[in-house]
Amino acid sequence: MGNRGQKRPESVEEFPADKRACSSLEFRPSSSSNSPGQTHMNSPNSAPDFHEGGQDGGEMDTSSSASGSVRSEEGEKDSAYGSCDSDDLADVELRFNRDILRDFQRRRSSGDHSKFKKILASLTEADEVDVSGVLAALTELCEVLSFCTESSLSSLTVDSLAPVLVKHAKQESNPDIMLLAIRAITYLCDVFPRSSGLLSRHGAIPALCERLLAIEYLDVAEQCLQALEKISRDQPLACLQSGAIMAVLNYIDFFSTSVQRVALSTVVNICNKLPSECTEPFMLAVPSLCNLLQNEDRQLVENVAICLIKIVERVCNLPEMLNDLCMHGLIQQATHLIDLNSRTTVSQPIYTGLIGSLVKLASGSVEAVRTLFELNISSILKDILCTYDLSHGMASVNTVDGHCNQVCEVLKLLNALLPASAGDQDVQMVLDKESFLANQPDLLQKFGNSILPILLQVVGSGANLYVCYGCLSIINKLVYFSKSDNLLELLNNTNISSFLAGVFTRKEHHVLIIALQIVETLLQKLSDTFLNSFVKEGVFFAVDALLTPENCSQLKFPVLSGTHISIDTNQKHAAKEVSRCLCYAFANDQFSLVSEMETCKLEKDSVHNLAKHIRAKYMTTELLNSEKGLTDVLQKLRSFSTVLTDLVYASMHDHNSTQQEEKFYFTLHQIIAILNGKETISNFEFIESGIVKSLVNYLSNGLYIREKVGSYSLSSHCDNVEKRFEVFGGLLLSLSEPLSENLPLSVLIQKLQHALSSVENFPVILSHASKQRNSFATVPNGQCVSHPCLKVRFTKEEAETSLYDYSEGIVTVDPFSSLDAIEGFLWRKVSIKRNDPTKSVFQASNEIKGPIFQVPLEADCQGKSHDLMESESMSSEFSEMQEDKDSSQSAMESTRNLREMTPSEATSSGETHTVSAEKELHVSLEPGVKMKTQSPECCSGDDALVKLLFYLEGKQLNHDLTIYQAIIQQQIEAEDEIIPSGKLWGQVHTLTYRAAVEPKQTHSQEYLQNSSVSAKVGTFLQHAPFFPNIFVPELLAELDKSSPTYDILFLLRSLEGMNKIKYHLMFRQRMNAFAEGTIDNLDDLKVAVPILPENEFVDGKLTEKLEQQMRDPLAVSVGGMPLWCSQLMALYPFLFGFEARCKYFRLAAFGPLQVQPHSSLHNTSGAPSDRRHTAGALPRKKFLVCRDHILDSAAQMMKLHACHKVVLEVEYSEEVGTGLGPTLEFYTLVCHEFQKTGLGMWRGDYTSSASWESLQTGSEMVVSPSGLFPRPWSSTIITSNGIEFSDVIKQFILLGQVVAKALQDGRVLDLPFSKAFYKLVILGQELTMCDIQSFDPELGTVLIEFQALIDRKRYVETVCGEKSKFDIDMRYRNTNIEDLSLNFVLPGYSDYALTSGSDHKMVTTANLEDYVSLVVDAAINTGISRQVEAFRSGFNQVFPIKHLQIFTEAELEKLLCGERDSWACNELLDHIKFDHGYTASSPPIIDLLEIMQEFGHEQQRAFLQFVTGAPRLPPGGLASLNPKLTIVRKHCSKWADADLPSVMTCANYLKLPPYTSKERMKEKLLYAITEGQGSFHLS
Repeated sequence: MGNRGQKRPESVEEFPADKRACSSLEFRPSSSSNSPGQTHMNSPNSAPDFHEGGQDGGEMDTSSSASGSVRSEEGEKDSAYGSCDSDDLADVELRFNRDILRDFQRRRSSGDHSKFKKILASLTEADEVDVSGVLAALTELCEVLSFCTESSLSSLTVDSLAPVLVKHAKQESNPDIMLLAIRAITYLCDVFPRSSGLLSRHGAIPALCERLLAIEYLDVAEQCLQALEKISRDQPLACLQSGAIMAVLNYIDFFSTSVQRVALSTVVNICNKLPSECTEPFMLAVPSLCNLLQNEDRQLVENVAICLIKIVERVCNLPEMLNDLCMHGLIQQATHLIDLNSRTTVSQPIYTGLIGSLVKLASGSVEAVRTLFELNISSILKDILCTYDLSHGMASVNTVDGHCNQVCEVLKLLNALLPASAGDQDVQMVLDKESFLANQPDLLQKFGNSILPILLQVVGSGANLYVCYGCLSIINKLVYFSKSDNLLELLNNTNISSFLAGVFTRKEHHVLIIALQIVETLLQKLSDTFLNSFVKEGVFFAVDALLTPENCSQLKFPVLSGTHISIDTNQKHAAKEVSRCLCYAFANDQFSLVSEMETCKLEKDSVHNLAKHIRAKYMTTELLNSEKGLTDVLQKLRSFSTVLTDLVYASMHDHNSTQQEEKFYFTLHQIIAILNGKETISNFEFIESGIVKSLVNYLSNGLYIREKVGSYSLSSHCDNVEKRFEVFGGLLLSLSEPLSENLPLSVLIQKLQHALSSVENFPVILSHASKQRNSFATVPNGQCVSHPCLKVRFTKEEAETSLYDYSEGIVTVDPFSSLDAIEGFLWRKVSIKRNDPTKSVFQASNEIKGPIFQVPLEADCQGKSHDLMESESMSSEFSEMQEDKDSSQSAMESTRNLREMTPSEATSSGETHTVSAEKELHVSLEPGVKMKTQSPECCSGDDALVKLLFYLEGKQLNHDLTIYQAIIQQQIEAEDEIIPSGKLWGQVHTLTYRAAVEPKQTHSQEYLQNSSVSAKVGTFLQHAPFFPNIFVPELLAELDKSSPTYDILFLLRSLEGMNKIKYHLMFRQRMNAFAEGTIDNLDDLKVAVPILPENEFVDGKLTEKLEQQMRDPLAVSVGGMPLWCSQLMALYPFLFGFEARCKYFRLAAFGPLQVQPHSSLHNTSGAPSDRRHTAGALPRKKFLVCRDHILDSAAQMMKLHACHKVVLEVEYSEEVGTGLGPTLEFYTLVCHEFQKTGLGMWRGDYTSSASWESLQTGSEMVVSPSGLFPRPWSSTIITSNGIEFSDVIKQFILLGQVVAKALQDGRVLDLPFSKAFYKLVILGQELTMCDIQSFDPELGTVLIEFQALIDRKRYVETVCGEKSKFDIDMRYRNTNIEDLSLNFVLPGYSDYALTSGSDHKMVTTANLEDYVSLVVDAAINTGISRQVEAFRSGFNQVFPIKHLQIFTEAELEKLLCGERDSWACNELLDHIKFDHGYTASSPPIIDLLEIMQEFGHEQQRAFLQFVTGAPRLPPGGLASLNPKLTIVRKHCSKWADADLPSVMTCANYLKLPPYTSKERMKEKLLYAITEGQGSFHLS
């Protein structure tokens, strides 16, 4: 009874008792407090108990009762994993139970009515003397109200009870009667919400406030607060008028935190409905509320913030009230809370609301402006804006797109701090702000120095239109209000001219007018400074292009190119934001009418008139002359560009190029000297010079400018291309000057990146939709989708005679289905069936309905796994049958979905694909050929033909697009800034179709297949694999080849490839030098390669654009984004940051991004979110495994679930633990099993001195310092040392499945793959001899030295003839080749014969080249091709491995295995949480951090395995560990030094006893992390 009337009780935080066991899927501790007893404040013998529940002296409850409670929760959650096969029976039972309950409540309500009448009579009849009678009646009333329902009461009953209860609540003579009466009022409001009005009418609110204003009894006061909180929900105005706000705040400091929260909830309820008049009652509370903002309780602070935000909203139109708020310290407290370095964190809506309140204060109060400037608000706002740009698209809560978001609120505040035009604000307010800034120029200077650089960065990062406009507005005001001297200092460290040139590429007239205003102001104040700068950066040319667009065509530098398009997907709400004119986007007038906001303030020709004024006043004719107006640097670059282009054309016809190569080298050297020189080169000069196209033509040997490139032509040019890369790479990878810090390659990349940011105009298409609704898509699959559908009418072309009309009228189409998928749906409906004996199998299969097409897919998903991975089930017989049933049903369901879906469309929908069963089962038939994984797109030859052509508004559509992309593409070409919702979703789109006569254009695929490096022996020494693949005929289908963007992208791709193969290029140079005799020592073949990080190629602007696109609600698949996203990602993944590519990968491979809620607003560490929580809302499956048969359990798990999109969780046989920790440990154990010797999977397996008997025990791990790489197996060997090759293939298939499933579920693996493994197996790139050094350094070095001798021999024979005096140079380190006693057997594998026949001939000088070629071929091609194909086939059963090709080898390791280095010493304190008895300054914590810093690598791995279940941290390290690593104090029943640490892996909790010394702690901790592995139990 004691807790009945209070706020929901907080319980003591309890955790599972001991070692690592956690049975709940997600740990969410709750909190509670005991009800304080009745305590008289004046009584000396009964001091008030102010402690909160859960504060038990810092000790944690680790009793068995806590464990039992958690286990009971597990039992409830376990039931969710099963499937119910008797739904009908359950429904009947449920209805029966409901009927029983309803009948029971009916009878009970009747009895309650009589009880209330009896109690009311007792209370009415009892006089003041009969205290015991009143107490008895009130006690009985509370008991009845505790258990009754709303139906038990009526308004008449409550109206009768209310005055009686209010009367007794005022009875000061007896505190017990007061307490029970107020408690009854509280219960009454709980049971019968309508009673609040009746109680208010009878004076309950003033009575309760009276008790709070003169507190005598603490328990009575707390009960009053509970009652007022209930009443204020329905009667906020009455509470306000009765002075409830001041009543609950008057003595709030005397209450415990939980009671304070109740009091603030009352104030929040009142403030949510503040009246427009009579401000005094709530303004009186402002000082108390401002003081409470300093409280340490987050929930309390958030409630206070809500109250103040509401108060500011109510008085924002009253300047005198705003000044009062400033006087009470509201601005200081709010500023402290929004500071990213603040210790108090609040939720994002509160955070944004606080900034909005500062906006309103600054808009209406000069005092607020003065205070904010003095508090250096610009520094705080700068930090917030930094997260927008510098995050490069990481999951920052500060960068959510949409108009009313946090970034926009920051920009509004910055705008409000500076004076506006008189039309936007009160004239006097504008004058006051101007006067303040004029009198305080230093404050404005400090403000500008802090905020201007980040504003320039935000706009340059690809910000959306609203953010761009807001930033420009602030810059315009800064420039306008700064004095000339201050302005010069402000712009000294910024390239404002280049920035403005980039802004002029936007076509929105509001943006252009502000840019012109900035240009005019700068020319007015500092014309001498900026005239030349504007010419150099192309600003004057951009202004002139606004007046004479015909001049624009003569420039390579683009002007007027739009980048953002908005889709209004919500007519009622989004239209207010999207269609709102930018004139009002950051206006400070809070009460402008919507109709006014839709009326643009700009005059019709304002842009043209201002541009004309600037040209007439500041721009002379000579400045705009195409020759005279050019700078010296631009003219030099143009001349060298012309020379280089002429040389390329000459070399295409003259192959005797010795003299030309010298000219090439001289010209390139001059170009690099200019680019890397002291004189700066602007983006305008760099682009206008044409140097990019010239360099591209040079590197491609002229192939780039040709219309078509055949495979034969490319092959003939490969030598020249590689030589040119060697020459250009040698120049770019060497320091031009001894004191130069940057490589010329780095300088060129930076210039290309800046140029790309200036010229690219890839559109960002935002829907501005708040949420999506489900809809049914008839086409192509007839299924429910979580987004709107398009209305489409299919119409046959009038001249078409070979097809039927589609007669079903208007249909709903999934907007993200490809035209190939729509064709598959429509072809069956409109094709005229003929008795054609040559009809393709594909056409026939489309016409046949039924399970015919299901058979191969089902066999692929299940039969194949059964054949290859037959193992003993670790689960019970029933569960195995159930899993098999689920597996069958899921496979059949996915097959039905795929029957009418193209493979590419299925991928975009998140369906998994596998290679054909036939392909997998015959994986070992052709070991001598380099195998490539069969992609789903190649399943049928006839499938590659387009059967139907589609037209929209007369224009033929590209089959690579989704229908959504096709419609949007037309809108982009129409240059629409905003696409109305009605036009996109409401309009019926007519698609015209006709029969196709030509095959689908697949030049790039055919070319890549024909131009791939031949699989014959010896080709691994020809060219780096990069060269044949660089010249894809179509780089970007939708990009104009004349655009400078096209040239820049190609050159960036070439340079990125050059950076990847720089070792190969420099190595080839060294090999050639050895062959020519320039160097004689084999040791001189070693190459030192300069390091250029991959992130040098990341384009921040494009990364931010992709991030914006993926955050859009319509980005439910890759098909929901503009085509450029997928095209750039496929061809230029290096342009995007790692985090952005991770998100894109998950979207493309698994479907919609699952956004996780952010626990804290200030999580701006930049670390990626924990991979263990990326599975989103996928269904979960528990799987029982046996520790003694880990690989068998893994095989059974993959057999059942590899093809299904479910999150797998592991439970060990005979152990109670389950959840995240055991699952992570299972994957770790599986990884360790795969690394054991005796499996025949890896190189180095049998190279150790271990005996065969010891290997059979499987107790040793494969020693691979350079990483794991497949062991070569000869095609003639079936068994080796008792290992069957078929078993090896099965293990690789299983390994592929495990790796893919770990990626899908977000699990960290502990597999040290070599760089070459990632490159060959996952990325599908060819390996060369140089790659052998990465996994077998000794063999690789010897082979390279042998090859150097071979090259020298070939060179000598070419120059001097067959017989020469240089034969002595063929000695290998002063030893004849014949004396090395080598035979044609693969080194390290005596059973692998390199040649046929039983006699292994010896290696001589004559056949050394054959020997080297055969060894290389066996090591990286034929000897491992079947294992590689097996791994890929297993991987593809989960999801297509091709989705990983957007990563590098190092990134793949990070993605799969997390961070290699566990933690840095300086980050421990920042990313570990201390709780429940411990703080960062607690002596045991100080000792623990010192111990962790002293850990070696293996001890760090053991510690992580003990605490989290995995020996490696997820990508991002400790900062991204989720839940955060938490250290809590462990309650010890006896002596602390005798106890061991325990953990809860699901919550990353380490429960640490308070040891008396650091030595004792280290001893116990090391013992726990080494001996406490291998089981999950409660204790």
